[in-house]
Parts: sequence; structure tokens; C-alpha cells
Amino acid sequence: MQRSSPVLAATVLAASLLSGGASAQNAAPPGAAAQSAPSQGAATQDADPGAIVNALFAAGGNQAKVRGSGAKGVCLKGSFTPSPEASGLSKAPHFTKTVPVTARFSMGGSNPKISDKAKPVTRGFAMRMSDPSGDMVFVVISAPVFSTRTPQQLLDFATVRAPGPDGKPDADKIKAFAAANPETTRQAAWLNARPVPASFAGVDYWGVHAYTLTDAKGAATVARLKWVANAGQLGLTDDELKAKPDSFYADELKERLSKGPASFDLVAMLAETDDPVNDPTVAWPEERKQVKLGTVAIAAIEPDATCDAATFDPVADLPEGVAGPATDPMFAIRSPAYAVSLSRRAN
Repeated sequence: MQRSSPVLAATVLAASLLSGGASAQNAAPPGAAAQSAPSQGAATQDADPGAIVNALFAAGGNQAKVRGSGAKGVCLKGSFTPSPEASGLSKAPHFTKTVPVTARFSMGGSNPKISDKAKPVTRGFAMRMSDPSGDMVFVVISAPVFSTRTPQQLLDFATVRAPGPDGKPDADKIKAFAAANPETTRQAAWLNARPVPASFAGVDYWGVHAYTLTDAKGAATVARLKWVANAGQLGLTDDELKAKPDSFYADELKERLSKGPASFDLVAMLAETDDPVNDPTVAWPEERKQVKLGTVAIAAIEPDATCDAATFDPVADLPEGVAGPATDPMFAIRSPAYAVSLSRRAN
């Protein structure tokens, strides 16, 4: 079975994730709605974004001119076609017609040389759905939970995984941190219990933040979003994994797209009263009622420059009718942290 080093395991935390939500019922669950108001950036940030980005870079070996999150990836283009139900859930224009999509698949973390065979590392899926009125951006990962609950916990998580003088993190510090913060072990445990994906297009992606969608009449609903791979769950056996080179995703994707688009159904997992909307380390039950909102079709690979010119900001780039959670600090910290990472990459 393929195992990664503690440094590679640390890259799990750096994968960016985002969840949005919509409900087929035009009334949010009382508990969820009370905690997920349609505003962004209101949650308290308990750690400096620059310090977090520096810690993420350190955990990945302080590579130059790369992203602090998702350093290794593939830029893409495609489209999003909404379902008939989508326009009844949100007044965002992106849910009324087919719109172009710029997207990027990636491996978690700031190391651009990370092996595609790494197991306890999230695969990322960032997308920008474009419309003349403005963009709608989502950034999601191949696990239903994030690795930390607060920005301070993320900073501490990354700090204890920084390599020492011998090039390795201190295993005792990592063990002690995990014991004191058991919720930070959930993501790696979930990934380790499943096979390494055979393709970026053969795994589901989750948003772990609760979103509020508001329709034209002002009715708000809360849910998390999930992108379901129409190719199914394509996992590698141990023998298949051993036979793969360290970088195989880009070539596999190129071959796959030569035969047709890779598509994902975007579904809303509808919140129930007790579902947490401010803790991304807690998964919502998969048996929650789900409503299809549309389909993302990835058609072709794009030059890296197309995705490198700007950042995928899932906090700032949201249209009216889509709002992030006001009480989830891990959502609020993303926009300033992404800006710091972009500045480091450009300079």
C-alpha cells in the first residue's frame, strides 16, 4: 500500500475547499439557517493569513513561485449547465443558462513535485463559472471534511509539520498535536481508508462549508455542495499504484478528454436542523436529501497561464443569490490567504 511521508501528509491541510448550498425546499432548516446568514467574511479570524501561508509553504519545503495550496495541477476549460430546478433555488444568473468554466484540478499542498500516488492527500477541484454580471467560484476537495476547524488550528497544524534540520518533521510533535486535536485526524483517516484515485475525473469532490442560496422571492435554503463524478469512483489497486509513475494524472486526463468531456453532477446536500454550518471537520450524513443543480463538463486542458493569472477566490467571487457561512472562520480566512499566496507566487 502506498504511504506518504509526514511532510506529504501535511499537504492535506493545504488543499483548498469550499462548499455551497441550495435546498429543493424553499425554507432553510431552523438551526442551520440561524447560523448561516447570507454574508461573507464576517467570521472572526483568529490567525494571521500571512503566517498561515508561510507555514503552508514551510510544510511543503518552501518551493518558489508556486501556490501555497494546490501547487501541482492542471488548468482546464469547460461549461456548466444548470438543471431545471436550479433557477428556483437561487437567483444567480449562472443557474439560468449554460456558462463557460475555467477550472483546475490539483494535488493538495505547496510542493509541486508531490507524487500523484500520495494517499492521504486531497485532490482539489477549483472552478470559475463566468457570466457578464460576475463570476461564481467554488473550490472543493476529494474528502467530505477539512483538516482543521479554525485558522489558528490550521496554523498550528502546519507549524508542527515543518521539516527540521534533518529535513523531516518531528513525529512526536505531530503525535501530540493529533492527540490534543483529534478532529484534525478525520480527513487523513477518511482518505487512508480509500484507494488512491486513478484519475482527477474519477473521484467525487465535496465542499465542506455550508452555503445559503436565495431565490428571487428572498427565500433562503442551506446545504453543502458535492460534485459527483459521472465516470464513477475509479480507484487504483496496490499493484496498479506501484506500476504508476509519480506524475500520471495529467497524461491520463489528456487521453480521457480526447474521447469526450469529463463531467460531474453538482448536487446540493440539504441541511437538517442539527447539521453544523460552522465546523468543516464534521461531515454531513451522505443520506441527506440531495438535489441536482446542474452538470460541470470539463472539455479540454488549458495553458497554465490561464489559471495562473489570478486566484480562484470562493469568498469574494460569489453572485447575489449565493452566500458563504458567516460563522465559519475557515471560510472567511480563505480570501486573504489566497491573496497572500498569489502575491508570493508572482514576486
